[in-house]
Amino acid sequence: MMQDVFVCPNGMMLDNWKKAFPKALVTASLRTIPQNEPVLFWVHANANNKDWLDETMAELAQKFKGFKVVVLANTPNQPDALTVMSKGGVGYCHAYSAASMLKELRTVVLHGGIWLGPELLQTLIGATRKLVHNSSERVTHALSLLTTREKQVALEAAEGSSNKEIARSLDITERTVKAHISAILEKLKVKDRLQLALVLNERPSESQQKRVLH
Repeated sequence: MMQDVFVCPNGMMLDNWKKAFPKALVTASLRTIPQNEPVLFWVHANANNKDWLDETMAELAQKFKGFKVVVLANTPNQPDALTVMSKGGVGYCHAYSAASMLKELRTVVLHGGIWLGPELLQTLIGATRKLVHNSSERVTHALSLLTTREKQVALEAAEGSSNKEIARSLDITERTVKAHISAILEKLKVKDRLQLALVLNERPSESQQKRVLH
């Protein structure tokens, strides 16, 4: 069983963290954490503790190799997100995210995926799509593995749209979007939305798209 450990300078948890993970531990020092038990670390970052965050990420990389680390930022931004990822982080989001989102984040990263907030994910998708190009045939084949509704959801998700935006666009519930996303990731054998975007990074032509959507 993976233990959730929140690492905070003041040793205190926010209410949304407690709601998401009532059995989680909280600490201000990594010295209290045993190194032989599986742990998902949630590290709290704010504008005033950048040096502490850098030191904590370095200590985690040294003492807890192979463990997963998520950074919860009071003021999330793209440069810090990329820095966190370059230091081994697998997740980055707003510290005050809803408990339901934190639970979803946990599921994604424990299955080998990477989690970024919608805006940061969209920026990263835009950057990676410029570097990697799939053939239209490969994209068409990937879409052919999905149902009509899954294709619609997949194409919007690959553009970086959030679950809420997809639900509004397709006039379905967010729960339905989540179910479709799970099915899509499984069928296309990808771990997260970023990998999904890389698979679908070149849409087929409009006429091809009409064929695969029907």
